Amino acid sequence: MTTLTKVRTTSPLGLRQALLARQEIALIDLREEADFARGHPLFAAQIPLRRLALEARWRLPRTAVPVVLYDNGEGLVEPAVEILESLGFSDVSALEGGLSGWRDQGYELFEDVNSYSKAFGELVEHYRHTPSLPAPDVAALIEEKADIAILDARRFEEYATMSIPGGVSTPGAELVLRARAVAPDPDTTIIVNCAGRTRSIIGTQSLINAGLPNKIYALRNGTIGWTLAGQGLDTGQQRRAPLPETGHDWTDEARARARDVSYRAGVRHITWDELAHLRGDAARTLYQYDVRLPEDFAAGHLPGFRNAQGGQLVQETDHFAPVRGARVVLADDLGPRADMTASWLAQLGWDVAVLDWPQGVALETGSDGAPPPRGPEGRYKRPYEGTDNAAAAMQAYLDWEFGLVEQLRRDGTHGFYVI
Repeated sequence: MTTLTKVRTTSPLGLRQALLARQEIALIDLREEADFARGHPLFAAQIPLRRLALEARWRLPRTAVPVVLYDNGEGLVEPAVEILESLGFSDVSALEGGLSGWRDQGYELFEDVNSYSKAFGELVEHYRHTPSLPAPDVAALIEEKADIAILDARRFEEYATMSIPGGVSTPGAELVLRARAVAPDPDTTIIVNCAGRTRSIIGTQSLINAGLPNKIYALRNGTIGWTLAGQGLDTGQQRRAPLPETGHDWTDEARARARDVSYRAGVRHITWDELAHLRGDAARTLYQYDVRLPEDFAAGHLPGFRNAQGGQLVQETDHFAPVRGARVVLADDLGPRADMTASWLAQLGWDVAVLDWPQGVALETGSDGAPPPRGPEGRYKRPYEGTDNAAAAMQAYLDWEFGLVEQLRRDGTHGFYVI
């Protein structure tokens, strides 16, 4: 166990109480991602010590936020405290006993990465009974040339690596906006897939929540289920779902449908002037995300906004917003992408609002200045990445996901709800 002689500590009970009270807190695991994936508290975010100086100010934008650090006895905490204090962070403590201290209190440890987003996806399916089709049934529909549209809800880069035959790239937040352009006939069956389960569940339920007239199913277990069924994947595909034509009724329809979903989830809409008020609140952390595709963001975005594709923001919330209890404001020039993303963040327990895109504000171009991506060192190899995964590892991953609803119940800190 790490010996902390100069560092203030936060007890596991104190941390749990802060999470239950929905106070702002950032719980940071200082280990490498592969170690983090073996077990961590539900709302922990992972920043390895070697990247802390590079990432901390970006991912923890308010230096007065309470930050709780932990390791598993590797001696990472004290140097991390020094780094954060040198960056201006004023409320830094160590989790008493580290990871072992949390476990010894009988509190839950969650495996894998982006665990609470994945657990939420399982909760959605559990309560909404999100419809799905197994891989052999979808393969049969493809073989008989049935009237179907397969929408791949992952990032385009993942889709291009490997995809279901005939699938079209439609990243998650784009689904409600673009689905009618791909499947204009209400009699066309829409099938949403991802690599595993979460994004296909959330994507399918997004279209159902938005009231699209089609029959809509998730591909059960995504490309993992497809591979385990012995069916081949395409590689190198470049098909992208188009936007509805400018001024087309489908855009207005998508806007109205998405706004209704966000309203049902309790999402607020704010103006540019009202955003200025939130930006001026030094007592709260504020994350501002433009949820469009990277190329749209780079072509012109509102000042002060970062880029996170909406589907990925829901899938990787712990990465994009490590401060649990912070405020989140989303922007999208057309509206549906922000509204649908916000509807899910609200159900994940976030204080989230959608900015009504202002007219007359000078846009910025290029990247948002995020730290450069991490290299391969210390990285956890996801069982759903690439095309060379062992069948046993893929099945073990699915078995883990199936158990997440019960683990959420045991943990008791999540505060999620499902509309």
